[in-house]
Amino acid sequence: MKFSLVSLFGAALAVCAMAATTATAQPAVDAATGGKIDLQGAVNTRDIGGYRTYDGKTVKSGKAIRSDALDALTDADVQKLGSLRLKQVIDLRTQAEVGAQGPDKVPAGVPVIARPVTDTGMYLQMLQLIKSGDPAKQQAALGNGGAERIMQNMYTSLATDADTTAKLGQTIRDLAATDRPTLVHCTAGKDRTGWLMYVVLRAVGVPEQTARQDYLLSNTYRAAADAALRDQVKQAGLMQDPDLLIPLQEVRDEYLDTAVNAIGDFGKYLTDGLGLDPGTILQLRKNLVG
Repeated sequence: MKFSLVSLFGAALAVCAMAATTATAQPAVDAATGGKIDLQGAVNTRDIGGYRTYDGKTVKSGKAIRSDALDALTDADVQKLGSLRLKQVIDLRTQAEVGAQGPDKVPAGVPVIARPVTDTGMYLQMLQLIKSGDPAKQQAALGNGGAERIMQNMYTSLATDADTTAKLGQTIRDLAATDRPTLVHCTAGKDRTGWLMYVVLRAVGVPEQTARQDYLLSNTYRAAADAALRDQVKQAGLMQDPDLLIPLQEVRDEYLDTAVNAIGDFGKYLTDGLGLDPGTILQLRKNLVG
C-alpha cells in the first residue's frame, strides 16, 4: 500500500477530515459561540462570533472565521463557503506546507492572500521523522518532553518573532477594515490561527478565559482526525508509538501560557509588538462587536 507523507501529517488530509465528520458526530458548539461550520475537507472551521465582551456586547458573526487548511475541500464545501460571502482568505501556511499539501480551494472570485508565518520548521521536521520509520530517532526527538519543547519554541516565536508579529498585525488590520467575513487559516487551525484569534478576541474585550476556551476548542474538533492520523501511521508501519505525536496535535494551556508570558503586558503587545495604533484597535472593536 502506498502512503503519501503529506497524508500522514497535517490537517489537510482528506481521509482524516472525513473520519472526523463521519465516524463520530460533531460535538455541539457552546451556545455562546458563533458556531462550527461543518465541512468534509476541514475539521476546525468556525466563526468566532457570539462571544460576550466585558461590557455585555457580543462579537458579531460573519466577520472573522478561523480554520484549518482548505486544500482538501469538496465541491460541496466550496459551495458552502461561497454562501458566506467571504471577502478574502488569509493563508498563514509556509511555502513548504503549501507545496506539500496544495493550494486552497475557495469559491470563485475570493482572493487568497499568502501570508506565511513560520512554524519554526515543525511541519517538515515531523514529516522527516515519520518518513524515517526509526523508533529510536522518533523517541529521541519527541519523547521525554521533546514534543512539548518543540511546541513551546513555536509559541515563543509566535509571540516574539519580528516577521511573525508584523504579519499577525497586518492580519488584524485586515479584520478591522473589511465589512465582509475574512477567513484565516494555517495547517491545523490551532496554533498560528489559534494564537491570532485569541489575541483578536482579547483585543475586542472578550474576557481572557473565554478567549482561552475558544483556543482550546481545537482539541474537541480535531480529536477524531488526529486519532485517525495516529492509527494510519501505525498501520503503515511508520511509527511504533504514534502517541508521541499527541503533544504536537493538541493545544494546551501551557502552550498558550508560553506565548502569553513572552508578550508580557497585553496592551503593549498590541501597540509595540503588533504595531497597532489605538485607532485600529477601536476600528477592530467597532467592526467585530455589536
